[in-house]
Amino acid sequence: MAAVAMRLRLLIGPAACLLAVLASCARAPAPVKFVADGRPEHLSDWHLLDVTGGRLVPNAGVLPYDLVTPLFSDYAHKLRTVWMPAGQSARYTADKAFEFPVGTILSKTFYYPRVASGGSDAVLKTYDAEPGSPAAGLDLSRVRLVETRLLVRRADGWTVLPYVWNADQSEAELQRTGDEKALDLVDAQGHGQKFTYVVPNENQCASCHVANLKSGEFTPLGPKARNLNRTLAYVDGTENQISRWVRAGFLTGVPAGELPRAADWRDVQTPIAERARTYLDVNCAHCHQTGGTASNTSLRLDAPGPADWSLGLCKASVAAGKGTGDRVFDIVPGKPDESILPFRLASTEGGVMMPELGRSTVHQEGVQLIRDWIAAMPGHCNIDAPQAPQKD
Repeated sequence: MAAVAMRLRLLIGPAACLLAVLASCARAPAPVKFVADGRPEHLSDWHLLDVTGGRLVPNAGVLPYDLVTPLFSDYAHKLRTVWMPAGQSARYTADKAFEFPVGTILSKTFYYPRVASGGSDAVLKTYDAEPGSPAAGLDLSRVRLVETRLLVRRADGWTVLPYVWNADQSEAELQRTGDEKALDLVDAQGHGQKFTYVVPNENQCASCHVANLKSGEFTPLGPKARNLNRTLAYVDGTENQISRWVRAGFLTGVPAGELPRAADWRDVQTPIAERARTYLDVNCAHCHQTGGTASNTSLRLDAPGPADWSLGLCKASVAAGKGTGDRVFDIVPGKPDESILPFRLASTEGGVMMPELGRSTVHQEGVQLIRDWIAAMPGHCNIDAPQAPQKD
């Protein structure tokens, strides 16, 4: 009997090892797949993100990143990632989005922390990051995934692909015509605000990402030096993002010395003018810049632009229509209640609200920042000569 038992152990041992190896292989996701043309129906077809062990995690070689000041999107949190084929890298530029090679895939997953005692549509209104590092993945028991947008750099330019997550958060499916999700945004005091989260269609994405009407070129908005120049908690430690991109082989041409850095709109130690200009740059300048879709207004809200009439100081609106709210100037120094800019930011009415796309709620903290900035401005406007603020 002892001999039989020994033979069984010898047989079972290798079999058990084989099963363990097979199980390990089954858990390992396939490598990232760059699809050169067409529109895959499922997010999983790209193998960028993997749902495993109750978490959404970036695949091997997929690098998470974040922005110093992000675009407001109905208080949604975002997990951003970048991937490039082996041997390929982006080229550094100081002011514009980096020059990305063919094969690049940028992803942005929109999600909300769940309300512990709420229904499936109850989500938290908060800016706090997911506990732990989002770079290490998202705990699906604690967050509600909404959508993942891909920007894919193909031979003929960028392609945008919006994927919407299913109810059990196991897969996201392509929705080229967009989608809507009814959610209940709950604040720290337990007060709910029902709203409709809108997933944009492909054409709406282009209205923001085509930053120059003359060239018609579709381009990423966030991955610029000034937006990425901050530290991020990675799985293996904290590091400056630009340094990590270089070390990962994703970025070349970075100059020595100090690099541009956007202001953090929530950092009260930073002058309010810098924070407000950065906020407008991120949320508005994709249209309101030279060559942009709103360039006909002559209102230039990009951070590098001059702080003069083109920024809206004592500038009469030329195309706002009812969006003026019977106000005369975009910005009246010292008087936010008389200024068009905060009025439009505080609206959700079609034809009035700005930005026109990307939100269904008012960013209350952002509006307050712009109001405080305007309130602190010296000077006043001469209604008979609306060209520059006058000194008091």
